[in-house]
Amino acid sequence: MPEPKGDLTSMELAVFFSEYGLILLLGALLIFMFWSSRRRMQRQKAEQEAKARQTVPGAEVLLQGGLYGTIVAYDPDNLDQPAIVEIAPGVDIKVHSQAILRIVDPAEGVVTEDEFIESEADEAEYVADAAEGEYVADVDTTPVDDDRKRASGTNDTDPGTKPLA
Repeated sequence: MPEPKGDLTSMELAVFFSEYGLILLLGALLIFMFWSSRRRMQRQKAEQEAKARQTVPGAEVLLQGGLYGTIVAYDPDNLDQPAIVEIAPGVDIKVHSQAILRIVDPAEGVVTEDEFIESEADEAEYVADAAEGEYVADVDTTPVDDDRKRASGTNDTDPGTKPLA
């Protein structure tokens, strides 16, 4: 029974891919390169626009050379115009606008005064309770007397342990 003329046999497919397979593969790679390049450029442009919105006078920045400073003047529309950064009181420098590596988040790693006062009060309360003998041991902590006993080798609480020498 003869096959219909519209169907391709496996032999015809093998011949087609042997003749045109490399060209198809190169075309697919070329399309992928253009697509990934365009996507990368769009991402970089979005990052630059976000950095330009955050770069306002008074913002603390990190420069490419590792210097920290505060923006005095910056024009986000004209990136060829240098930015003026104050690196110390009264010391202003001109840098290329793209030498600004990133905007430093002032809230990153900073303890507020209220948090500091609260932690000091908690510590003072803990020290006062420990001095009065109201120390309640957690599961992972032991009183200082037990540590002294272990160091001297007379551990009454755990008879199976040997003293460290």
